Amino acid sequence: MYRKILITTDGSTVSSKTACAGVDFAEQMGADILALFVAPEYQYPIYVEIIPPSYPSEEEYMAAMQRAGQQHVQPIVDAAARRGLRCQGLTVFAESPALKIVEVAAREGCDLIFMGSHGRSGWGQLLLGSVTNKVLSHSRIPVLVHRLIKEPAPSTA
Repeated sequence: MYRKILITTDGSTVSSKTACAGVDFAEQMGADILALFVAPEYQYPIYVEIIPPSYPSEEEYMAAMQRAGQQHVQPIVDAAARRGLRCQGLTVFAESPALKIVEVAAREGCDLIFMGSHGRSGWGQLLLGSVTNKVLSHSRIPVLVHRLIKEPAPSTA
């Protein structure tokens, strides 16, 4: 039914649990996976006249976020490989994660977006998370929203 599923992650424990469920779902469908981490774009400090020496350069920031993104998507890539599924990990930069998720899904030919009902901003919200809600509003392809029954214990890693 689905050939290529985009699974989002923000690196949180909740997102990791959702990603595991996404890999399980992709296995049932026999689908390829695109694991996606959307990093915030570089922000110049606007509150000072000069950039402090300790503030990272744009190149340093981009490299650090690429490394963080790789760490966040790698468990999805590894889980897919253990199940014999093809999976690509991708880190992109955007001001609006939701719009970037929709854009990447369309550009990469995904036919389903699999994401959690809440991410980092999480469990204090009564309704869907803001990113999930925006993806649902803007996506032209199906979005499967996975909801955890209970909040996972924080990781000790």
